[in-house]
Formats: sequence, C-alpha cells, structure tokens
Amino acid sequence: MNVNMDKNGQIHKTSGQPHILLAGINHETAPVEVREAIAFQEHEIPAALDSVLAIRSVHEAILLSTCNRIEVLFTADDPSDTVPLVIKSLAGLKKIDPKRIEPHLYMHEDKNAVRHIFRVASGLDSMVMGEPQIFGQVKSAYRLAVEQNATGVILNRLTHKTFLVAKRVRTETGIGGSAVSISYAAVELAKKIFGALDGKSVLLIGAGEMAELAVEHLAGNRVGSIHVANRTFEHAVELAGKYNGRAVSFEEIPDILSFVDIVVSSTGAPGFIISREQVRRSMRGRRNNPIFFIDIAVPRDIDPDVNRVANAYVYDIDDLKSVVDENISQRHREAVKAKRIIEESALSFMAWYESLDVVPTVVALRNKIARIAESETRKTLGSALKHLAQEDKQAVQRMTEAIINKILHDPTTFLKNSSSRKEKHRYLDITKRLFKLESDSQKYH
Repeated sequence: MNVNMDKNGQIHKTSGQPHILLAGINHETAPVEVREAIAFQEHEIPAALDSVLAIRSVHEAILLSTCNRIEVLFTADDPSDTVPLVIKSLAGLKKIDPKRIEPHLYMHEDKNAVRHIFRVASGLDSMVMGEPQIFGQVKSAYRLAVEQNATGVILNRLTHKTFLVAKRVRTETGIGGSAVSISYAAVELAKKIFGALDGKSVLLIGAGEMAELAVEHLAGNRVGSIHVANRTFEHAVELAGKYNGRAVSFEEIPDILSFVDIVVSSTGAPGFIISREQVRRSMRGRRNNPIFFIDIAVPRDIDPDVNRVANAYVYDIDDLKSVVDENISQRHREAVKAKRIIEESALSFMAWYESLDVVPTVVALRNKIARIAESETRKTLGSALKHLAQEDKQAVQRMTEAIINKILHDPTTFLKNSSSRKEKHRYLDITKRLFKLESDSQKYH
C-alpha cells in the first residue's frame, strides 16, 4: 500500500503512488486561435481549479494560462483515466469541444513533468528563449492556486524548487543576457517595416506588463508621440506619464487610427477591439500612409481581416516568431548549461518525491522504537537509578534519543535510496514484517 499527502499535509493511503502530471498546449503545438479558445483570464482561474479538483483522482492542481501556453500541473492516482477528465473539465468551462484541443495536446508524467515545469519557468520553453516574463507568470499561477487551497505537499515543494531552478539558470547562465522578448521582437518588426522609427506616432492599447515593455523599447528608438488607451483610464495615465505620452479613452481609438503609424495592442479583452471596418474608415484621411498593427494579445485584439485593407498590416503573436529567431542564437548556446542545471535539479526532486511512500513506515518504526525506549528508560530511572539527580536523568534521556537516531539512520537512508520503486516496496514490506509495523503504521496513514 502506498501513500499520498493531501492539501493539509496529512498522510493517507491510496491504491497507488500519486503521479505528477502536466497537460497543456503551447505556441509550438497549437495555433493562436486554439490557444485563445481555451485561455483563462485571472478571474476565471479559481473556478477552473475547483473544476479540476472536483475530479475524484486529482489531489492538487496549478493552472498556468499565458499568451503562449495553457498548462495544468496536477497530482493524480491514474494518469490514463484522469488526463482526459481534466481536459474535458477545462474545455467545458470554455464551452468548446475537447476534440478541438486534443490534436494539439501534450502530456508529461513524473520526472518529465518536473523537467518540463523547470524548463518553462527558466524560459527554455518560451517562444523567446530566456524571456523573463514567464517566471512571474508561474509565480502568479502558484499564488492563485495557493489562495484557492489547490496545492499540497507535492506541488508546494515542486513549485518552490521550480523557483530556485529558474533563479539558478538566470544567474549561472547567460540565457537572459540579450534584450529579447515578445515586445522587443515586435519593435524590431516595426523597424523592418518603416526602416527607422524616429518620429513615428504610436498608439498603445493596454497598460499591462507586455504593453509597458513595448513602449519602453519604442521610446528607446526615438518614436514621436505616444498615446496610451486602457479601459481603466488611471492606468493609461500612469503608463503615459512614464514616457511623456498622452492617455486617451477607448472611445477615442477610432479617431486616433487616422493619424498614428504604429498600434501595439495587448489587453485581456474577450473580443476584437479594432475591426476591419474601423480601419477602413480611418484610411480615408491617411493619404495612403501605411499603418502597422502589432497584436500581442491572446485572445487577439485586432481583427485579422484588417490585413485586407490597403496599406494596413497586422502581425499577431505567432508572426513574431520569425523575428525572434534572429535574436536567440546566443541563448541557444547558453541553454546547454541551463539544461544541465535542470536535469540535476529534476533528479534531486524525484529522489525526494519517490521517498514519500517510505514516510509512514519510517514514522511507524521510529515511534515503535521510541515507545519501547521511553518505557524502559522510565522504568529504570524510576527504580534502579531513582537516586540520580534530575540533571543526570535528563542526560540519560538525551543519550537514549541519540541511540535511537543512530540506530535508525542507516535503515532510513537505505529505504529512501532504494534504486527502484519495486525494490523499495519489497524492502518496506520486509521492514513491516520484521518489526510488526502493520498495526502501527495504520495510525499514520
């Protein structure tokens, strides 16, 4: 019989060692229209976690939803049965057919799942290798899961290990050394279209992290006027103030389209903010001057049909990959070092994880020996050694505890370090039989 630990850290029996599982889609396996169909906004994540945790075999869960990936990391008893249920659950919340997602889905189990989340948080699995934003997104996903009481001993330990690995990769390699990000790539693409950005006017829609990175890169390229639109006007004012820009309302966007050169949009809106018809009308006063749209939002903010308007060019987040590829050769070289760190860390975490089923037996063995030692010590100190001073009696008790620790050190280490799961279970069974622990260990499951 193996064990699992619930969200409160309590040990209990299960029919098998729980597995660490990760299922998801990303920019490499699914086009943007599929990713945006299953993407979850932050306010939707608590309900999604509740839905996953309602599945009987699922014990813990974390949901990561970004522009480029939607992944659920969870622990469960039966991978083959549980993964389809998890996908069906999430698809149901978004009111889409699971079959639309399945062709693009990947699934990792145990060590591969651990290795994958380490890679994600370290930026090795991003569209722009080494980009730092994903680390903050993983931290945010974990925070939401903790607030929802969706994590327990296993995922708490795994996530904290993930943070340490990501920081090691950042400090011990040069993978984040060059200024490459989705926002940076977007600005590089704009430079290719216009030749130079000096004096170009910009409309920024959205005031989040991606938007701020974009305007930072644009300002560094000496663009002209910067206009910032956001549904929360105060946020637009705040961001515009940092770069000597002008905050505008959403209602002003159609008018501003008639004179700006570049539009960068990155909001969390569920539908299109800019339509083909709006752009078509704005072109009348532009005198054939081109307008360049960079849509780095998922779901997309700008209707792709805008590309059918003369002198209007729309690039979404998938289009940026060709620009990104030109800037990551150095990061690929540094990735070799990062992969070594990740592999070492995955082995270390799995050694801890695979020792979990040893805990009840070790606890039962320690408690049994401690009870015997305590009983015999108490008898001796109460009779043959009752003349001892209190200080001497305490010294005897400390000596007894030290003997217990030294006796148990080698067998505990042996049980935890058994090379295979099958071999470990055999030695656990022998230990229980030798010391008659079955009845004792029940108390700790």
